[in-house]
Amino acid sequence: MTRSQPDAQAASIVLPSHRDLFYGGAWHAPAGGRYAEVVSPGDGRRLADVAVGTAEDVDAAVAAARQGFRQWRDTPPMARARTLKRMAEIIRAHAHELALLDAADSGNPVTAMLEDANVAAARIDFFAGLVSEMKGDSIPMGPGSVNFSIRQPWGVVARIVAFNHPFMFSASKLAAPLAAGNAVIIKPAEQAPLSSIRLAELVGDLLPPGVFSLLTGGQELGAALTAHAKVAMVGLVGSVGTGRAVMRAAADTLKPVLLELGGKNALIAFPDTDPEEVADAAVAGMNFAWCGQSCGSTSRLYLHDDIHDAVLSHLQQKIRAFKPGLPTDPATTMGAIINARQCERILDYIESGIAEGARLVAGGGRPTAPELACGFYIEPTIFTDVTADMRIAREEIFGPVLSVLRWRDEASMLEEVNGVEYGLTCAIYTRDLNRAHRVANQVEAGYVWINEVSKHFLGAPFGGAKQSGLGREECLGELLAFTQEKNIHIKLRLHS
Repeated sequence: MTRSQPDAQAASIVLPSHRDLFYGGAWHAPAGGRYAEVVSPGDGRRLADVAVGTAEDVDAAVAAARQGFRQWRDTPPMARARTLKRMAEIIRAHAHELALLDAADSGNPVTAMLEDANVAAARIDFFAGLVSEMKGDSIPMGPGSVNFSIRQPWGVVARIVAFNHPFMFSASKLAAPLAAGNAVIIKPAEQAPLSSIRLAELVGDLLPPGVFSLLTGGQELGAALTAHAKVAMVGLVGSVGTGRAVMRAAADTLKPVLLELGGKNALIAFPDTDPEEVADAAVAGMNFAWCGQSCGSTSRLYLHDDIHDAVLSHLQQKIRAFKPGLPTDPATTMGAIINARQCERILDYIESGIAEGARLVAGGGRPTAPELACGFYIEPTIFTDVTADMRIAREEIFGPVLSVLRWRDEASMLEEVNGVEYGLTCAIYTRDLNRAHRVANQVEAGYVWINEVSKHFLGAPFGGAKQSGLGREECLGELLAFTQEKNIHIKLRLHS
């Protein structure tokens, strides 16, 4: 597929024309009458005021969704698939517009956001193609009966998504539950909701009223969605703390949850690898374009003593390719931090690294370019001489901070790698196939790369171990998670 780049010199940001809540096939003012200001992290300017939904709005949206669900669940699977494919077509046609809006709203570079829009369309197409795979089983019972199972949708499901991939998450998280026949309520991140509102404007009319709802707001809205008795299932992309809160709220109604949470991921480099290749991987794995604001970032780099210095030398050179710039400029390789609070939090981690004895070898401060003065920017940062007991090695920073740890003994290194509460991703670099398999089996992570990093592959189950989440996404398993299995037993009359 050929993808052209957006012409930022001529392009202008297309803001959504609506600011309200979308449910029941229409736009509604929030019951509480509140609107919150949305500010661009790139330059600090006000973009819009967006509705703040409450529990009362959740009640209304869920009621509308239940009505829409009754029609959508009875829509033949292939007809649902055609609707999803039409959604993907519309997203591709508006990809440049959506990317520019996301860049302004989330602070991520426009070129990266263009890729996000196309990834969202690809995932929608993927799940559209899986509608015929929601299969049950037949169980042999002998000549006197027939026993089989079928899969049915849960009903109304909610998906709460994070700010680092605003459009991609909102659009792609619709795909599996809609393909399965559910009605879906999306709650975008309050920090970056605009592209999700635009999504509702673009594709909301494709579905029966109530089947797709978009509710903007903060913690109160998320809690009301999760606890609502008529919301049958909740999916979350967010922090570990938010995941725990969702599980607690869901427990009262025993609803299933699908959680993609945080990570403190390791990249392990063995001495038989090429130092420059490892340096390239370390930079790619940190997702510096997103300022490290990615749950899958390999923010702990374990370098064997034999290659430590060589990798570090390459790394300090390669990190220069990432220079903070205005997110809407296609030349920008690294965007802005989502808001002032997160920016200060990252800077606090950098100060803690210095205080605990790590050696700062790159970055660590704010850029001085005058055009960036009103935004939230931090230079790509590298610490070496990091030990496993330091905060920067144990806690998820969600920022552009890479911790380099030196190792020699494999057993001790693996104990450190597995010594954090997270277990989302891990990358292993070695030319020894036996070692690669052995270590991949030993690391406590849900998604492991060998001689690769950062990439997702459609159909490959993505998800975490330990505190990094529950369930798997981007695969057939995600589709099946939005169904429940029903068994049907038929006693036959063998004689007329």
